[in-house]
Amino acid sequence: MLEMKFFRLCMALNAPKRRYSTMTSSVIGSVDCQKTMMENGAKKWGFEGQTGLKATSAITVRGVLNMLMGGLNKEDSRPVIPLGHGDPSHFPSFRTAAVAENAIIDSLRSAKYNCYSPTVGVSSARGAIADYLSRGLPYTLSADDVYLTIGCTQAIEIALAVLARPGANILLPRPGYPYYEACAAYNGLEVRHFDLLPEKEWAVDLSAVETLADENTVAMVIINPGNPCGNVFSYEHLKEVAETARDLGVLLIGDEAYDNLAFGSTPYVPVRAFGSIVPVLTLGSISKRWIVPGWRLGWLVTSDPNGILRKSGVVESITGFLNISSDPATFIQAAVPQILSNTKEDFFSKIICMLRESADMCYNGVKEIPCITCPKKAEGSMSVMVKLNLSMLEDINDDIEFCVKLAEEESVIVLPGKTINSSMRVAVGLKNWLRITFAVEPSILEEGLARMKVFCQRHAKKHQVGFTD
Repeated sequence: MLEMKFFRLCMALNAPKRRYSTMTSSVIGSVDCQKTMMENGAKKWGFEGQTGLKATSAITVRGVLNMLMGGLNKEDSRPVIPLGHGDPSHFPSFRTAAVAENAIIDSLRSAKYNCYSPTVGVSSARGAIADYLSRGLPYTLSADDVYLTIGCTQAIEIALAVLARPGANILLPRPGYPYYEACAAYNGLEVRHFDLLPEKEWAVDLSAVETLADENTVAMVIINPGNPCGNVFSYEHLKEVAETARDLGVLLIGDEAYDNLAFGSTPYVPVRAFGSIVPVLTLGSISKRWIVPGWRLGWLVTSDPNGILRKSGVVESITGFLNISSDPATFIQAAVPQILSNTKEDFFSKIICMLRESADMCYNGVKEIPCITCPKKAEGSMSVMVKLNLSMLEDINDDIEFCVKLAEEESVIVLPGKTINSSMRVAVGLKNWLRITFAVEPSILEEGLARMKVFCQRHAKKHQVGFTD
């Protein structure tokens, strides 16, 4: 009897285990079945990545530089020479002003700016930027003209998104800053390129602009000081550009990311100075002049004393975009008045002096490399365009191959003029040209140019005139 009870107790205790074991086997079998179905392509999911984003990102400077960095020779123990990006903040000589650092600290420690930002930006910052950008203008900007953005890149995004409509097109410079192409593609804007003419100090080909524009053209982009060319447009030429845009009925987008970084014989004149002739959207930031690109504080400003942008609904659309987008950090916005008003002129003079010396070094160094020519010494911004003479090189077919092999063999990164892939996406827009950034430590620039010379000697055609060992 006891043996029978003991047997039943054991059966009862084991029963849940058997049920659990049976259920587990069933679940495992189901998972295995689903796995087999997915591996065989039988399972259809309702989502997938947007393939267009990958193609669009390949246009950007960051996308191209990431590709080149991925091809570096890991066995090369020499430091990588970064002559492809415009971020000198990595280098000790290009540290920002102590005033700017202290402004951020004061703003943060005040505990007044841990809150969300107003849609259009902190009012004190908007007013300070309006005052800063009004200097030298024939009219005065107000705080209501200023919209704070996450760097100049978001200002580009806003401008193109606001102007996009079915069938619209936009006129972009070639060479230019490829983020405009990326944003245009994302917003469905057709891109039409007008040339900057190297033989005319990178002046705008205005006759081409008049040919390219039609009733669906919404805007024309002018980058001054120039990126990637390092040019600075004269007052007279900018006035011609503004009058051409007015006659065509399109607004000007004045990209002034390198505002006031001019160190040549041509005085810097902002595109916004011509707002009385044609409405201008001014795009800018503290990133370049204060050497703080990682702070991500920029602006979009309506330079339009005639009120055309407000009447056309552009101003309302800008506010609408900002209502559904992110804002720059509030405590950085609040530091802007102190940054703009308290930074001493000697800080700016030091930066200008370093850029001028680096531009001279770059120009002179390029002259020592026979297969590369620089049509115009840089007078502004932080980069310069140089042209490849492929007829002097033996086993390099285009600029992208030049840059890929240069990265692999010499650990030097420069930006190709045109990226060649399945969709023929552009980098800065000129095939068989290179963009060299000179805003680095002088010793690094010197080393980079020396390695480029060695690289070109290695790939030179035999008995090529101009090359020496």
